[in-house]
Amino acid sequence: MQMTVQNVTLALPEELYIRFQQTAQATRQSLADTLLHALRVGSPPRWEDAPPSFQSELAVLDRLDDNALWRIARSQRSAADTTHLAELIEKNTDDTLSETERQELEQLCYEADLFMLRKAHAAALLHWRGHTIPPADKL
Repeated sequence: MQMTVQNVTLALPEELYIRFQQTAQATRQSLADTLLHALRVGSPPRWEDAPPSFQSELAVLDRLDDNALWRIARSQRSAADTTHLAELIEKNTDDTLSETERQELEQLCYEADLFMLRKAHAAALLHWRGHTIPPADKL
């Protein structure tokens, strides 16, 4: 059975057009194929839903190819970074942080949040692009 095709003209808001165009380039697909995929499975994950301070970092991921996204999704923080953050959190709980340590803790918390958001967003983009994402402990 042959499938009939209908042509549709659709005016897209510029931000959507740019987003789908970047995705098409990153996946080496045509814009039409990328839009058809979005119609079939839904839109790619929205970085606009993240806190404003993280949005530009997440928006960059749309432009990356699958290999770069896999590297981000599989990345891990160093044991030293994790241990140091835990130590500062414990000192904060005990209310024994110096002002310098408090500023460092704020910065490290921001970096840890950004790290996890980038990993999650990369995995969501890969899933949207058709990849099977293993459980987090298997990445």
